[in-house]
Amino acid sequence: MTDSRQYRPGGRSTSRTNTGAATGYMRRVTRARPLADLIGKTLEPACRKRGFAAADLLSDWPEIVGERYAGRVQPIRLDWPRGSRGGEFDETPRPATLVVQTDGATALLLTHEMPQLVERINGFFGWAAVERIRILQRPVTDRRRQPPPKLRPLTGEEEAELHERLAPVEGTPLGAALERLGRAVLARTR
Repeated sequence: MTDSRQYRPGGRSTSRTNTGAATGYMRRVTRARPLADLIGKTLEPACRKRGFAAADLLSDWPEIVGERYAGRVQPIRLDWPRGSRGGEFDETPRPATLVVQTDGATALLLTHEMPQLVERINGFFGWAAVERIRILQRPVTDRRRQPPPKLRPLTGEEEAELHERLAPVEGTPLGAALERLGRAVLARTR
């Protein structure tokens, strides 16, 4: 007597056994997907409200502007001119104004490098999407990740316990990964 289950639309499965077992649910196996794929559609309305056609400019901003301005300049919105699209479908829209916020000292540096920055942004879009950049001088919150805190060194007793537990996998890539994890856990919890 084998239990063979068939998948039915709607997520329910049926049992083909003579035991009279109630129908159950089959668990679907899904693969891990990137977080950007999961939240991308959620961010799209907020980005469109600020003039961004997609969240790509916001997510790729550090690569576009470079290390110098990545944490100091934040894009706020794209201001598209009214009637930027004419009656003809083949007419390209008029370029927008990118509004960014930065502090006073960085604003001065940014004004000198504005033509190069506009060129980089247009290279990202693949067409002349931005004509100019308007700077708002406001404090900028740095969104870069903080480096992890330094861990304390393990005691001799903790080292011995860690090596004893990892003896079966010692010398393998798994053993090295587990050792790093074990060191971090022991240093933080004890």
